[in-house]
Amino acid sequence: MFRGFRPTSLRVQSVESLSHNTKRLRFEYPNQTLTSGLQLTSSVLVFCWPQKSWLPAIRPYTPVSSLNQCGFLDLVVKKYPHGKVSSHLHTLQPGDSLYFLGPLPGGYRWSAATATEHSQVYLIAGGSGITPTYQLARGILEENPDGHTKVQVVFGANTAQDLVLKKELDTLQRRFADRLQMHYLVSEAEPSVGEAGNKDVSYGARVTTSRLQQFFGAKRQGGEKVFVCGPPGIENALVGGKANGRGILEELGFEKDQIHVF
Repeated sequence: MFRGFRPTSLRVQSVESLSHNTKRLRFEYPNQTLTSGLQLTSSVLVFCWPQKSWLPAIRPYTPVSSLNQCGFLDLVVKKYPHGKVSSHLHTLQPGDSLYFLGPLPGGYRWSAATATEHSQVYLIAGGSGITPTYQLARGILEENPDGHTKVQVVFGANTAQDLVLKKELDTLQRRFADRLQMHYLVSEAEPSVGEAGNKDVSYGARVTTSRLQQFFGAKRQGGEKVFVCGPPGIENALVGGKANGRGILEELGFEKDQIHVF
């Protein structure tokens, strides 16, 4: 698996609750010196036989641990009401095992050569779409710490509790303050009890044309790239299509080849 991520079964090392419906699961490699061998960006396919299901199921998940991390791999899994695989993964406990088929074929590949083409990268995530967003932002910054590519992340969620990986993103922003900007938007009207400290979170806010123009500016420049990952509603609003015409990003002047949807 390692140096190519071949099919293998991995044991659960630890489980951490991040919100009422999201967990971080850490899977340990059989040798603590091994790394995933995955490329930026990559998802892995998990295989399981959910309880009370007639058939096995396969789903892709994006690792949120560094792809060069030795010894383990972390997945952040949101449990959906009728999600057979996510529900199964939420039952896993330390010592249990999960079968990994390997990396999801295809996808977007970020490389050193790509970095020279893009001076500005915009990442827009909704809900659990933050996992590939975080992987890419972290990879761009950490793999080339002296690089010049600047990154802006727009993370939208229903509530502040749904802003999973915020702690990790804030740490990344402090480390790369001159290259990374974070924008947190939640649709709930005001902070809940215990959220008064979230001064960097905009409440009653959604991803709109005016909001993104405020963040990204009104004029496009060469070397820009925008990545989108989220529920179908936010992806359709941003990218558009036959049913709803021009998307928000096109209205802001982005060309089709400047946009990638995970």
